[in-house]
Amino acid sequence: MHSRRLRNGGAPIALLALTVLAGFAPPADKQNSFTVHNLVSDQPGVAEHQDPNLVNAWGLVASATSPWWVADNETAVSTLYNGAGTPQSLVVSVPGAPTGIVFNGGTHFVVMSGGAAGPARFIFASEDGTISGWNPAVPPTVPPPSKQAVVAVDNSAAGAIYKGLAIASTATGDFLYAADFHNGRVDVFDGAFAAVTTAGGFVDPNLPKGFAPFGIQNLQGRIFVAYAKQDADAEDEIAGEGLGAVSVFDTEGHFLARVASGEPLNAPWGMTIAPATGFGRFSGNLLVGNFGDGRINAYDLTTFEPRGHLKTANHHPLVIDGLWGIGFGNGANSGPITTLYFAAGPDEESHGLFGAVTAN
Repeated sequence: MHSRRLRNGGAPIALLALTVLAGFAPPADKQNSFTVHNLVSDQPGVAEHQDPNLVNAWGLVASATSPWWVADNETAVSTLYNGAGTPQSLVVSVPGAPTGIVFNGGTHFVVMSGGAAGPARFIFASEDGTISGWNPAVPPTVPPPSKQAVVAVDNSAAGAIYKGLAIASTATGDFLYAADFHNGRVDVFDGAFAAVTTAGGFVDPNLPKGFAPFGIQNLQGRIFVAYAKQDADAEDEIAGEGLGAVSVFDTEGHFLARVASGEPLNAPWGMTIAPATGFGRFSGNLLVGNFGDGRINAYDLTTFEPRGHLKTANHHPLVIDGLWGIGFGNGANSGPITTLYFAAGPDEESHGLFGAVTAN
């Protein structure tokens, strides 16, 4: 069983404060000037809040009204934070080493344990090849809610290493899409957690040899897949400038387009779409975060033309060490819709960081 664990001894990190340009600045929707706010860290003195459970923070998701749920890969839990970074009381144990996480608002994807059953509200993929779901009443807990996710899929025997997870509701049902990095494929499951074969198969016909699905996201009804280069054991990514690709498919796995290849990608994982206004010059763009170098690149959502990368107020590239998931607030408990939130595993994944990026 593969589990991503610390690969190097971690020393405490010190993150530099970012300053804002003095003097005249162009209108917010035209500029490329952003500030990073460190909200939660596992280390003292790094962020506004400390949470020892937040180690190698990977995927993050929120419902339309919930706080952020973060998949903590190293500690095998999911921790919750509101838009200000305040830790919530609920901590959910997740089997394996969780990576991707999705919210399910429907009636499918039922999990069962302790004589109780109910639709999984938050679903996790793990590097041990399992997919687990959490329902507040499964298993029954006194006092409620439940504090553990329940395994619904176990593909460890097939060597699956799930690095990411997406969900979609289609005309034919609800489906999960899991990025199996080890076997180089996207595994698809129906609303009963049964494996299904899609018509298109999620095959990029021109994908370079040795690259595999790494991150995956449903964005506006299309499935975006981020690819990274496999190491010799096909267990972990190889970081490096130009080592990455992003392709887009329909929900049946038909290849639609190559979004980006090579530079400036570097083991890309997190993907999201910026709001139409309020996020500087990249408003309305597709954002792709690099795990390899911590940069966030932007692309036109229609043509996929590169638009550049986010910069700080002093015109340097904005870099978040160990960057994983990215997503905008819901306008409620997970923060403003114009604020980009992120999860990261800095210092070679030996620590964790949850934070926010705002346009100056």
